[in-house]
Amino acid sequence: MPEPKERATDIIFLVERLESLVATGKKLPLTNNVVLEQAAVLELIDQLRVAVPDEVRQARRITEEATRITERAREEGDAVIARAQEQAARMLEERELVKLAQQRAEEIIDTVTREAAEIRRGADEYAAGVLIRLEGECIKALTSIKRGIDMLDEHHRPPRATADETAAVPVVADLAPEPTGAAPRQ
Repeated sequence: MPEPKERATDIIFLVERLESLVATGKKLPLTNNVVLEQAAVLELIDQLRVAVPDEVRQARRITEEATRITERAREEGDAVIARAQEQAARMLEERELVKLAQQRAEEIIDTVTREAAEIRRGADEYAAGVLIRLEGECIKALTSIKRGIDMLDEHHRPPRATADETAAVPVVADLAPEPTGAAPRQ
């Protein structure tokens, strides 16, 4: 199975190929429109459809791994707390050391509670960082896919014919960007 970085690269590579098809398409004179090879564009879209679910599955696996890490941290913290409580109970049984045992038990519980909180916090921060990076990659990929779909929609929209035009008008994709509210390409 490819590494996460390879998968992100695969999607970006496919988007760059789509962009290259648009950039190298036959430009229609006096317009910002180009003629695209339909089969090549549809093939790239199919490849993107296959690649995007891998990213979604990767996000799910990362979320599950973060949950496992958090749960393991909780279990370790609970085990440490249980050991501390057992140790405290044994110390309490010895009459001469009752006060010392109580103090030590509280210290251990406080330390373990702090350590468990730090482990949980670290696991949560790690999971959040991974998910934020993955979200950014998914947003970039989805934005590129949306642009491709918009270009294909434009490609399939019937051209506006005037009364003076007698020849067939070729179907073209508009290269002028439409405002989508998406972040600009980098």
